[in-house]
Amino acid sequence: MLLKKRIPFSYIFNKVKLELFHVLIIGLVVYYLTTKFREFIPVMPLGIPAFLGTAISVILSFKLNQSYDRWWEARKIWGSIVNDSRSFILQLQSFVIKPNADDIKKIAYRHIAWCYSLSQSLRGQDGAANLNEYLSVEDVNSLEKHHNKHLAILQLNAQHVADLKERDKLHVFNHVQINNSMVNFSNAMGMAERIKSTVFPSTYRYFLHLIIYLFLITLSISLRDIKSYFEIPLLLVISAAFFLLEKTASHLENPFSNLPTDTPMTTICNTIEINIKNLLNEEVNTAPAVSESFYIL
Repeated sequence: MLLKKRIPFSYIFNKVKLELFHVLIIGLVVYYLTTKFREFIPVMPLGIPAFLGTAISVILSFKLNQSYDRWWEARKIWGSIVNDSRSFILQLQSFVIKPNADDIKKIAYRHIAWCYSLSQSLRGQDGAANLNEYLSVEDVNSLEKHHNKHLAILQLNAQHVADLKERDKLHVFNHVQINNSMVNFSNAMGMAERIKSTVFPSTYRYFLHLIIYLFLITLSISLRDIKSYFEIPLLLVISAAFFLLEKTASHLENPFSNLPTDTPMTTICNTIEINIKNLLNEEVNTAPAVSESFYIL
């Protein structure tokens, strides 16, 4: 997630350098053709590129809105996971009949592992990586046969809570309350996976790029009476604005893509871990995430 810090120019330029190179080539070719074959190429009214520019603005506005909705939904999902995680541990501490410290700790650490596993899986990484700190050897071995690691961890906790009820350490009504919290985790997991697996139509981007290049060609023809040392930089600046907005939308539409615009799942998991360990009255060796860069993950 981007922070309120100065974004390096190199980061911005690298996002559109390929497109700007294409614009430079197009601008030079069109300028050469309109100069060499001036008598054969009719005058292009400025209203034509103006109409195309308006159409591009409308399309970009729609794409930005849709992309931000996806990003904001992802952020709300992880915000709900934070809130439900705190409530989950408080429910265990309130409902499970004492002595219960070992059971609660084991379930709590599994939940921390579930958070990290979910975040890693959404980013296309191994959902079982680096979980030995939170899971027992038996739990780690049980994950090997599962494709969906975070779902398997959630199942282990559900079975553990059910076992507490069978051992009369948890009343039926309280079991329902805790089970509702785990259902919330399952729902949040499913919503995040839906965003990850639902791809924004790629043809939308291709058609948008095509229209932008068409707009630049018509604009270049309309500006053929302007000297090249002014026309080419003008085309680059105008195209950079359109392409940067398009890149912004493309990044926001994939909130789990491990980019600076990503949902800060690692930071959120770090916060959940600290909160849970504090609730367990344990010493916290994990420091709150701090970034010296312009973004956090």
